[in-house]
Amino acid sequence: MTWKSFHRRGEVLRTVIAAADTRRDGTLPLDVDGVAETFPDALSLLGALQLRWHTRLSGRIERELMNQPMDLEQAVVTAWQQTAEELPGVRSIVDHYRDQPLDEGMAVAMAKAAAKEHVLLAVMAGRAGAHDEASAAREGARIEASARAKYRPFRQFTQPAPEPGILDRIRAALAA
Repeated sequence: MTWKSFHRRGEVLRTVIAAADTRRDGTLPLDVDGVAETFPDALSLLGALQLRWHTRLSGRIERELMNQPMDLEQAVVTAWQQTAEELPGVRSIVDHYRDQPLDEGMAVAMAKAAAKEHVLLAVMAGRAGAHDEASAAREGARIEASARAKYRPFRQFTQPAPEPGILDRIRAALAA
């Protein structure tokens, strides 16, 4: 991969993430400009989104553990929720294709990715060791379920009404 294609791939991926965050329908935005030229198939795009999720989650966990070192599990839960808040479209895509993969290859890839994420959650929460992946994956799945149970996706933020400007005040005074 050349330096130019590397940057182009990153640019297309950012555009895909922005589209996913806007749509929040859980489907891969394969219609975004540059996707067909940059990603050979849906699994490649999904893998890039999964990697973005995992990387952001890992970094967020590290930050939360620095801020909240006494309650490791709560730090991991908070990190998962904050990452889901930052990447709601990516999270919905990952969830959708984890539950409804397009083919057997995607099913295998998503199962592996989910297991790796669960191991990460369990190990970072201090609930399991990396040497026992099966129990760590089970414990991580429990932690993810806990994070999801307390998470309210797609919060709608209301913007405060803007302060009236000088013209608005003059109009109000003239109308009175």
